[in-house]
Amino acid sequence: MVEKIFPFLAWFRSYNLASLRTDALSGLTVALVLIPQSMAYAQLAGMPPYYGLYASFLPPLVAALFGSSRQLATGPVAVVSLMTSASLAPLATQGSEGYIAYAILLALMVGLFQFSLGVLRLGLVVNFLSHPVVGGFTNGAAIIIATSQLEKMFGVSVDSAEHHYETIMNVVRSAWHYTHWTTFLMGALAFAIMYGLKRLNPRIPNVLVAVALTTFLSWAFGYQHDAKAPLAAVKDPAAAADIVHYNQAIDAATRLAAERTTLTATLDEAQASGDPVRIMEAEHGMSLLALEIERQKEEAGLYRAKIRDHLLAGVTEAGSLAFYPRDAVPDGLESDGRTWRIKVGQTALKADGLAMIGGGSVVGSVPSGLPTFAIPKLDVKVLAKLLPFAAIIALLGFMEAISIAKAMAAKTGQRLDANQELIGQGLANVLGSFGQSFPASGSFSRSAVNLQAGAVSGLSSVFTSLAVVIVLFFFTPLLYHLPQSVLAAVIMMAVIGLINVSGFVHAWQAKWYDGAISVISFVATLAFAPHLDKGIAIGVILSLGVFLYKSMRPTVASLSRAEDDALHAAGLYGLKECSYVDVVRFDGPLFFANASFLEDQITARMLAKRDLKHIVLAASGINDIDASGEEALSLLVDRLRSAGIDISLSGVNETVLKVLERTHLLEKIGRDHVYPTMERAVCAIHEKTHADSHEEHCPLTTVCRLA
Repeated sequence: MVEKIFPFLAWFRSYNLASLRTDALSGLTVALVLIPQSMAYAQLAGMPPYYGLYASFLPPLVAALFGSSRQLATGPVAVVSLMTSASLAPLATQGSEGYIAYAILLALMVGLFQFSLGVLRLGLVVNFLSHPVVGGFTNGAAIIIATSQLEKMFGVSVDSAEHHYETIMNVVRSAWHYTHWTTFLMGALAFAIMYGLKRLNPRIPNVLVAVALTTFLSWAFGYQHDAKAPLAAVKDPAAAADIVHYNQAIDAATRLAAERTTLTATLDEAQASGDPVRIMEAEHGMSLLALEIERQKEEAGLYRAKIRDHLLAGVTEAGSLAFYPRDAVPDGLESDGRTWRIKVGQTALKADGLAMIGGGSVVGSVPSGLPTFAIPKLDVKVLAKLLPFAAIIALLGFMEAISIAKAMAAKTGQRLDANQELIGQGLANVLGSFGQSFPASGSFSRSAVNLQAGAVSGLSSVFTSLAVVIVLFFFTPLLYHLPQSVLAAVIMMAVIGLINVSGFVHAWQAKWYDGAISVISFVATLAFAPHLDKGIAIGVILSLGVFLYKSMRPTVASLSRAEDDALHAAGLYGLKECSYVDVVRFDGPLFFANASFLEDQITARMLAKRDLKHIVLAASGINDIDASGEEALSLLVDRLRSAGIDISLSGVNETVLKVLERTHLLEKIGRDHVYPTMERAVCAIHEKTHADSHEEHCPLTTVCRLA
């Protein structure tokens, strides 16, 4: 009982100093991969990069202590990070305080959902996400993740469009206009280092080497080069005018939003009073305000794009920088050789301190020390909006984690408990949210590193967490010059392994409809991005639809003897059938959804075989029967016998037999009409049904001899 509550106690049954040394080395090796990866995934989730370190502190530790897998490495992962970003995008601006608060709250909800499923022993609920759906979604998500990093790879900035493909088109258009080649080369160098070292020697921590080298180059050659300048320093009249118009649109939208807040209170008062005239006036005013706010936001977006397109040259005048159009520097003045751009986000630009970008983007300042521990702030309205996303992330994240754990258990021979793993993952996300973590899950790449390094127990993850704590306390200043494009390259390198085209082929070879579901899930994920939940929902609905259709129309086959002397489906193998006896096999439970289908199939055989005298219902495939199925079988017995056709059952299992006994249908059919096997049934009725037979050769004749 103690080990059920604290499963990590089982680690120490045969633990020794050599195991401790191996776990310590494995944990440190995983940490070398985790630290740069976690910062990249935080960026993918829309969080400041250092929040990836916060998500790498408690979740790996807690998941290892309370999960069932000893080698599973938990922390930020690509697909869950992308789902986090997609879930929160409609609610707040990425990186804002509100967005961060929602991400932490989402981690708490995901954890509670997983923990509840584990405690209630409902780990099988993940089966609603079928393999074809997950395969299609994962391939689509991998492409979305990789393309979402192109913005940082090219050193450009664009607004997110309604659909992901529109955003990518805007990125390509912006990159065609201007690419910061130093940024691109930094990312390309990191990619080349990671790929080369992985091919050369997989044991080398290629991610760490790429990050360390590019960070050093960034610091040594002044990769980042930002400046602050007043609006008067911008000597491009078009750029200055665009800045003024942009600020006006932002200010107007902000003012209108404040008016909407006031009008919302007025609407609430009108609804409380029940005055229909006041309610209509308030609703009309709200509609007008919403339209005007949307118009101002669209106008701000247009000017924001124009501001980003302005390419300027820096010129020193009177001891300070002035910025002219890059291709229109006045004669007698010399440019500093850099291409300067104006940094613009979602808020108004400060006229006395414009952010000017003359180099590449880096991670910047990372707060040292552990995060502040606090329970996430609960908001009922936000909880309601996040609930469906939390459920999807919880199931998807756990499916990814348990799949990885099973793959490793097959190599180590370890016994896994899916429900205990749910508890471990749930507690990891719940306690992680107290330490400002966004949703986390099991990582395939880091788990593989952990297994390859020889991890003996979950203590390796404990050492991983300790390594992250040491970095947070002592080494955060070293991360300042880490280029953003390198983090983008880390993500792109990691998700390459998620793309698996052979999975589509394999699913299609198994069942064509599984292949179709996988392809449709893939296309839907890409088409509806960034609304990734729609892609998953379409896949799940299709899977359930196929399941229901198959349940409503199970395989019903007439059996006959084949060359191997066994009874096979006559239609499938092209076998001759007996004119007087029909052995009918029904594959599936007999219940309300398919009871009428059995009747239709038997009726079709009655009409097709005019000499039919006896039907043997091979019930070995009927593993369950409900009231509707029992009633349909009873009516079928009456109908057949009134038409002069007898019926027997063979291979009835215990569950179905008990239902037939309780409902007295067994007496109606006759106990002497229920046989243990199909062969015994055919032998018992063959001679009687073939009396005065005109059939030249019955394919069932040899069944009795062989039986």
